[in-house]
Amino acid sequence: MGRSSKDKRDIYYRLAKEEGWRARSAFKLLQLDQRFQLFQGVHRAVDLCAAPGSWSQVLSRKLRGSPDSPVQVVAVDLQAMAPLPGVLQIQGDITKVSTAQEIQRHFQGHPADLVVCDGAPDVTGLHDLDEYIQAQLLLAALNITTHVLKKGGTFVAKIFRGKDVTLLYAQLRLFFPDVTCAKPRSSRNSSIEAFVVCRGYNPPEGYVPTMDNPLLDPDAGLSLSQLSGPSRILVPFVACGDLSAYDPDRTYPLQLDPEKPYSYVPPPAPPIAPPYAQACVLRRRQAGVQGPSCKGMDVQGPSCKGMDVQGASCEEEEGALCSEEEEGTSCEDLEDPSPGTPSCKAAGVQGPSCEEEEEGSSCKDLGRLSLLG
Repeated sequence: MGRSSKDKRDIYYRLAKEEGWRARSAFKLLQLDQRFQLFQGVHRAVDLCAAPGSWSQVLSRKLRGSPDSPVQVVAVDLQAMAPLPGVLQIQGDITKVSTAQEIQRHFQGHPADLVVCDGAPDVTGLHDLDEYIQAQLLLAALNITTHVLKKGGTFVAKIFRGKDVTLLYAQLRLFFPDVTCAKPRSSRNSSIEAFVVCRGYNPPEGYVPTMDNPLLDPDAGLSLSQLSGPSRILVPFVACGDLSAYDPDRTYPLQLDPEKPYSYVPPPAPPIAPPYAQACVLRRRQAGVQGPSCKGMDVQGPSCKGMDVQGASCEEEEGALCSEEEEGTSCEDLEDPSPGTPSCKAAGVQGPSCEEEEEGSSCKDLGRLSLLG
């Protein structure tokens, strides 16, 4: 598979590289903003589960028109992320009260106007389990949002639409009177992914944000039995984006414009110390393929250092394990990848794929089925 194959198969992946976005998911937030005008009047924004940073890029470009703009953007993630202009990065856990306090300190005690979260777990292929874990991640994002979001503010988060999704809607309606489920045009039709847009933050009377108890613990005073009306909440479902926009499930020719020839564009920012790097190293060793090659790589910081595979070479030879045909590959063979180490795709090995452009990327060489858009 050549390095242009993915450009042909995923039009939004190609457009993201051409426009300098770190991931194709940037178009999802842009299309959500087209439908809901999320950025109007926003001066302080928080991006949870931010790595690799495409949503933080959107917030920085759309909210900060100039370097001296008073708009503040904070990005939070457990993983390290390449720097972005105008974005303060916090490497922390969204389930810890210390992370919420750090956000508040950066805003000098002022609450945020907008909180977004595009986080997703490494999916297992067991749909019920994946939906449950995603729901818990969303509730963790909602919990820290109650610490930092102002009344009347907006919360946007990824959701997996399963059979019990109405319970999540009921939980969100405790804090937001206006909850809408939206599917951006750039989100694949084959994916159960969608996004909840919650507006008008208004917590229950007497509610005190805390990280000590789950949101629906009876001791917290928020059990579902106290809800009025039907417990199954129905929310509007809308499609975002122009109907004439590109179809994410369709294959497009490489040359869209007859007057503009196609040219390959490398990814703008490889991930830093991705969690799947070690799995790729182990997979490569199990394959026993000799003669890895790093020549001609279009990724920032490629290296052949530390190779302990027999017959390792930096020459561009036939059958190379990390050939120039693969995108985002790296021959870093480190037992413990350090910050600044590009991701390692097991190029040339049948089956594995570590897609760095996806938010919360997962390693398919472990047999995981991606449900993400």
